[in-house]
Amino acid sequence: MAPRNLLCMRSNFLFGSRCWMIQLSAEMLFKSVSFRLFGVKYGSADAEHLKNEELLNNLLTMGVDVDMAKRRQPGVFNRVGTNEQDLKMFLLSKGAKEEVIASIISRYPRAITRTHESLSKRWDLWRRIMTSDLEIVNILERSPESFFRSNNNLNLENNIKFLYSVGLTRKCLCRLLTNAPRTFSNSLDLNKQMVELLQEICLSLGHNDPTDFVRKIILKNPFILSQSTKRVKANIEFLQSTFNLNNEELLILIRGPGAEILDLSNDYAKRNYTNIKEKLFSLGCTEEEVQKFVLSYPDVIFLGERKFNDKIDCLMEEKISISQIIENPRILDSSINTLKNRIKELVNAGYNLSTSSITLLSWSQKRYKAKLKKLNIG
Repeated sequence: MAPRNLLCMRSNFLFGSRCWMIQLSAEMLFKSVSFRLFGVKYGSADAEHLKNEELLNNLLTMGVDVDMAKRRQPGVFNRVGTNEQDLKMFLLSKGAKEEVIASIISRYPRAITRTHESLSKRWDLWRRIMTSDLEIVNILERSPESFFRSNNNLNLENNIKFLYSVGLTRKCLCRLLTNAPRTFSNSLDLNKQMVELLQEICLSLGHNDPTDFVRKIILKNPFILSQSTKRVKANIEFLQSTFNLNNEELLILIRGPGAEILDLSNDYAKRNYTNIKEKLFSLGCTEEEVQKFVLSYPDVIFLGERKFNDKIDCLMEEKISISQIIENPRILDSSINTLKNRIKELVNAGYNLSTSSITLLSWSQKRYKAKLKKLNIG
């Protein structure tokens, strides 16, 4: 009996030992796997942190305003791969100075995500329009978004080909690229729709040279290709109906001084014109005088209600008559402070604004100062 008990005790002991060993082995296995998984995760985070530190150090060394860059496009700093050093070398090779490069990245940090191949292709496309690398560098310094906003070089190439095909000259495209570079980021279809609309308007108004018409409007208003066709149609209808223009008069207006009105919000244009009319009516002007005033200088429609009224009041307070203002609408281009300061200086110099020309209130600063100096000497 005793030997049998001893045998049972031995079996239980061995079985228990095996279970314990199996349990211990399993625990060691899972701990090992768990540790390795955690180790991989930690290593990846650490690598990203080091990469981010490297990017920050590179940007700081280049003189980039990192705080500004983070505010403008924070997502760039979470990118795995950036090309800040390649971008720097590329722009240096094109004649850009280091401080200009730093400014470009500070204001448009997404530039560092572009590859050398993409930059080279885009630069070559821009050179089809611009005559030198320096011209492109100057545009980038003023508006880095214009070059780096899109990475679609095929769309850019197609837009350049299309705009040349409808008769726009290199000079015209250069103006577009300098003043309204977003035109080349538009979809090709969007640009086609606007050009086709302008050609239709030209023919409907009895003009037989749509190529010349489109070129003149774009030269006067390079932003028009970025506007909706609906807005342009509404503004042309507003001009024709408000001022009772025949086709020839409308053609002259929109190809010339009225071209910039075409991309205004139609409601804004109507509201401003209504305010101009009411203000001038209150000062004794007739409908004919109001229309003549606006048509002689359509840019006055860009002035909001308060700004227009305040400028008129400022001039009237200084004994300048409304008839003088209507005959010289460009003086409304000057700010109220400029108007007040110049009026004060001219009066102190013995100049009588009530009986003399007021056009010098709108002159350039250099020309005005030369005239003031002569008055003071006299």
